[in-house]
Amino acid sequence: MERIRNWGGTAAEHDRDYPADGYLSGQVERLTRAVTVAAPAPLVYRWVCQLSVAPYSYDWLDNWGRRSPRTVTPGADRLRVGQRVMVFELTDVEPGRGFTGRSFPQAERLFGPLAGTYAVEPVDQRSCRLLCRLVLGRRRPFGRAWTGALAVGDLIMMRKQLLTLKHLAERDARSEAAG
Repeated sequence: MERIRNWGGTAAEHDRDYPADGYLSGQVERLTRAVTVAAPAPLVYRWVCQLSVAPYSYDWLDNWGRRSPRTVTPGADRLRVGQRVMVFELTDVEPGRGFTGRSFPQAERLFGPLAGTYAVEPVDQRSCRLLCRLVLGRRRPFGRAWTGALAVGDLIMMRKQLLTLKHLAERDARSEAAG
């Protein structure tokens, strides 16, 4: 179960508090997903903001078969509080660093209460860590089983999402370095 709770994150990253950790009360499950990206943090942040345009995971499943864009959409990085991004309504935006949201009512009816933070943390001038903290609230009557199933499903989808964003940001970083 530990690998399901923390994919790619260091122990310190998993133990650290993120803004999403404070949005739900009661019993929760904290999931951490992270990758190192060989691209500058500002470029990776631009790609993370693309989540306002498309999900970047398994498009055949969560994007109705439409392919998530492979180029940065102008203006997608101008996120604002109250904007919907995937299953979240944004509650906090830190330009260049990340954003946090809480599930909106329709998503909550399907998945239960959720909160999430996406963060881009520089390692050096040419690389960074891309992290996502997802906090799942327990639902009744099958709270533990539902949360466990949701955590497994999230791992599959989030792993694909983060690796796709990593690939696209690294591709653009190589292109900028060559050009």
